Amino acid sequence: MNAVPVPFPSTREVLTTRPDAEQASFIARGLVSAIAPASGLTPLQAELVEGFCESMTDHPVDAAAVAASPIGPTEFAEGLARRNEIFRTRIVHLMLIGMLVLVPLPADVVDRVSQFAAELGIDDGIDDGGGMLSVAKDFAAGSLGLALIDFQRNGYDQLWSPADAGPLHTSVALDEAWDLDVDDPALVARWAALEECPSGSLGHRVFEFYRARGFTFPGLAGSAPPLLAQHDWVHVLADFGTTVESELEVFTFIARANADPRAFSLVALVVSLFETGYLSRGAGLFEYDRGHLERPGMGKRMGDAMRRGADTVGEPDFLRIDWFEYADLPVDEVRRRFGIRPKSQAALQSGSVGPWEPGGISPFQAEAGRRAADVAGRRYDSFGATPVN
Repeated sequence: MNAVPVPFPSTREVLTTRPDAEQASFIARGLVSAIAPASGLTPLQAELVEGFCESMTDHPVDAAAVAASPIGPTEFAEGLARRNEIFRTRIVHLMLIGMLVLVPLPADVVDRVSQFAAELGIDDGIDDGGGMLSVAKDFAAGSLGLALIDFQRNGYDQLWSPADAGPLHTSVALDEAWDLDVDDPALVARWAALEECPSGSLGHRVFEFYRARGFTFPGLAGSAPPLLAQHDWVHVLADFGTTVESELEVFTFIARANADPRAFSLVALVVSLFETGYLSRGAGLFEYDRGHLERPGMGKRMGDAMRRGADTVGEPDFLRIDWFEYADLPVDEVRRRFGIRPKSQAALQSGSVGPWEPGGISPFQAEAGRRAADVAGRRYDSFGATPVN
């Protein structure tokens, strides 16, 4: 390995075009070489590499074929010499996802991904013990309690400041990103008023989204943290249901849209909760539920969510937007403003569904919606969503 990483290109040398078929295959080769355990690439890893590469480059790749020609960290970094820091950072993120699905997580794979990252000039906070590579090392060592602490220290939480709470409209200070707000009548009233938004507007659809699932409005006991509730607007805007598989999609979309690469930790979070169970809890509400990324088609669904996030306008942090400013606008208009394009046919054929479709709601959520309707003395309406048992 080189003593120093391959330098970033100058503004005159940098290559900004989407990878062609040859470079897509080269990138897949590097990903596979970095993440494959000694026993060989797992089927899930292969599906993820193929899904991510095809979605992000428009060129299909064969993970098994490229695995036959492994490449070292230096050669790989030299092959990406004309790519800038953010491009290389996103490549390391793909390596991290592909590595984090391994159970158990071999220490040699973590070390190898670290070597690839170092050659690319992406240290991920390695020198100061930070970043998701530090969390991965905890996972590999079996130190899951320490991993949770490191995740809180190095994840999306660290992008948070109490000054960021304005768009959440809380009446109490939120010192931490995922703090609860369970006694805030003004906040409850603001969310409840979404019922009065025009039919078909973003606000009205979010109100229906909550009513169908029996979700509790922020500001009441039993509600999600106000920051986490922000992602419910994105479920509606980006057309993702609310099963665990859809949560994997929506957080991939949110993380990739964000200009700050540290938001990638949101993907690492949901993978560690909903595939491996390395994390027992996260985001102030979620609890682990293993095996959901292994379900058929998830590689294409995650890849498409990543591509759609990358294509948004302005690289927004969707968790920091004051969505109430858009509540009266038609959903399609808000989608146009943020450049949110439709899902690909591959994602749809792989089972990606929206919040108003069969499969777009879990049995637990549908039952919670029915119970809430009974308590309120109204007819239950799922607005088209039905669970798949």
